[in-house]
Amino acid sequence: MAIHDVAPLHAAAIEELRCALMEIGASQVAMLVVPDFWGESPILPGSAFAARLRDWADEGVEMFLHGYRHRDDCRHPRWIDGVKARGMTAGEGEFLGLTAGEARRRVADGRSLVENVTGKAISGFVAPAWLYGPGALEALSDTGVAMVEDHWRVWDPVSDRTLARSPVITWATRTRARMASSLAVAGLARRVPLPRVVRVAVHPGDVTSHAVLRSIVTTVAKLARSHAVSRYHDLIADAA
Repeated sequence: MAIHDVAPLHAAAIEELRCALMEIGASQVAMLVVPDFWGESPILPGSAFAARLRDWADEGVEMFLHGYRHRDDCRHPRWIDGVKARGMTAGEGEFLGLTAGEARRRVADGRSLVENVTGKAISGFVAPAWLYGPGALEALSDTGVAMVEDHWRVWDPVSDRTLARSPVITWATRTRARMASSLAVAGLARRVPLPRVVRVAVHPGDVTSHAVLRSIVTTVAKLARSHAVSRYHDLIADAA
């Protein structure tokens, strides 16, 4: 269970999502932290939001680095990357087109900030929109980050060992069509047999729709009756 796009800009929505999840017993929540969301919402050491991040970490929330700015500023010479950048996200695949050197720098800078603010090591890294280019994958293989994930699996980037395979149940609010599709998928997930590991991702924008928020609560509550709400870190032990 992960809350994405954790940044000062989304502080109120993050609190609302976490409270809604806590009320249905989903207390094991990871947070995907963006150090400077879109270059407009920096996490400043000593700020109220930085103190809240430390409080959450002290309460057991797993902190993942989620890019650095989240925004994709790259040009994509490879046609397939252009398709992904346009079709799978609204200009937010930050790590899709980065060189290995630039990806390595952003991971190092973001990791340093999050770890200094929380006083704890990050649990892993998740690229914005779950999109990784060759440079990002090369950089992550030598950063010492414990785990990364995309749409389909969680893995150790150093050894490339798969820790879990499962799609992510998530919701979209960017367009009516995407919202309807995500509500339908979540509804199906509540009715069909699911694998042992099920990942769920929510975003601050989800609180803007009563239908989406209701679907999240209903879906997570249903999953909690058949699956243990666990930490990402447990996947490392399971795969050992």
